[in-house]
Amino acid sequence: MSYAPLSRRRCLQALALGGLAQRARAQARVTIRLSHVVARQTPKGLALERFGELVRARSQGRIDVVVYPNSLLFGDADEMQALQLGAVDMLAPSLSKFGRIGFPEFELFDLPFLFETREQVYRAMQGALGQALLAGLARQRMVGLGYLDNGFKHMSANRPLLAPHHFAGLRMRVQGSRVIAHQMRALGARPVVLDFGETRRALAMGVVDGTENPISNFWTQRMHEVQTHLSLTHHGYLGYAVVVHQRFWANLAGPDRQLVAAALEEALAWGNAIARSENEQALATLRESGGIHIHAPSAAQRQQLRAATAAVYQGLERRIGRQWLDQVQHDRSTG
Repeated sequence: MSYAPLSRRRCLQALALGGLAQRARAQARVTIRLSHVVARQTPKGLALERFGELVRARSQGRIDVVVYPNSLLFGDADEMQALQLGAVDMLAPSLSKFGRIGFPEFELFDLPFLFETREQVYRAMQGALGQALLAGLARQRMVGLGYLDNGFKHMSANRPLLAPHHFAGLRMRVQGSRVIAHQMRALGARPVVLDFGETRRALAMGVVDGTENPISNFWTQRMHEVQTHLSLTHHGYLGYAVVVHQRFWANLAGPDRQLVAAALEEALAWGNAIARSENEQALATLRESGGIHIHAPSAAQRQQLRAATAAVYQGLERRIGRQWLDQVQHDRSTG
């Protein structure tokens, strides 16, 4: 007696059932919970809203991206843990935050005066270094889907911050990055780690004296109402990585993963394109408001700030190794 025809029939039935299951998964309704800590009208906020719109349109409403901006769901201190516990599906944390969970090499992007232009940043992100950083997130069961730009940071306080001695004794709010904390200490200030959502209130109450931000964050958080001076130091960069948990990503049907990834790639490209104009518009609005003094350091003053923070590079090199620094410097300069 031959059992081959029956075996083939069962194989065909199994393949058919598998195909039906795959189609059922692809047709099931999906909700993606996306949390972030900045306002909707920032470059990041706008890009993530656009991502949600693209996903809903292309899935005909079957996949819904629910965006929770401005720390409404989770803040700086707990959003990474929330992702790992499955309390949220997608995040766009600042690159600094990955240092806290075992990826100090991401803090390369926090180094002061490492980049002069956005083009240098993009070359590093899209080059070997940027892609290696995203791939390494698998160690913590995360999938890195791309980078998002928010531009260069500037210093604010209730006095101009144009030379190292201007920082003496100030309590400066920082996010949880050892590189940024080292930078502030090198300038003579005391770093104070605070959630982004708590910063404006801390400035208003005098808990901290100043902080660093891209202009769009400074404007949308109304920090100009509690700070009298903004110094356009252009000293550091603020970017984000969009990440999901491996389990969530694996549970999406293949066609849905492709749809979401394509929509995100388009939204990130759009967000990166508008980041410059959003920051420029925010600066123009601040100038028109007349409520804050805006200063531009001279070339000599920027060189003084750069020299004062040179030791920050050595500190990071000791923690992550010289090869990462060599790679970022290579990628940023390779056209």
